[in-house]
Amino acid sequence: MGKPSRMGEGWPMTGIRIVEFSFYLVETFALPFAIIVFLMERRKQRQVDQEELYQRLSDEYMAFLKLVLDNADLQLLRKRGPLKEPTEEQLERKQALFGILVSIFESAYILVYEHEMDRQTRRLWSSWEDYMREWCGRSDFRLALPELLEGEDPDFQAHIKKIAETAERSAK
Repeated sequence: MGKPSRMGEGWPMTGIRIVEFSFYLVETFALPFAIIVFLMERRKQRQVDQEELYQRLSDEYMAFLKLVLDNADLQLLRKRGPLKEPTEEQLERKQALFGILVSIFESAYILVYEHEMDRQTRRLWSSWEDYMREWCGRSDFRLALPELLEGEDPDFQAHIKKIAETAERSAK
């Protein structure tokens, strides 16, 4: 019968080697590439989620501004300050509106603010901080803050109090 053909003996080993080589290729190139793509997609999704969150908060703020316009007699959009002689009913409505505003600010603080912010988060947060500065520039809002902040997040309280103190020093 003779010697077995070398070609016949080598095929099973070559097939295994081809499969092994394929696995090495996947491990070396495809798996890291898949991880990179996954991380990039995750980052992109996080940015989209952040922008959606910002949009929802902005929508809440716009709804608040509509309430302010509906209550124009309170003159909350005037930079000059509070009404000279408000009625009890006006004071109550103003306090309620300030309560809504503080609630929106707290939501923005909890959902957006971070001690270490990337560029995108910093951009989103800075507009909220501008709104806080603007409202803390009003003496009637600053005077209402202690009562409005009762029960709110302690970190948020400290943050907005700091803004209010800066605004009060600037007003003097």
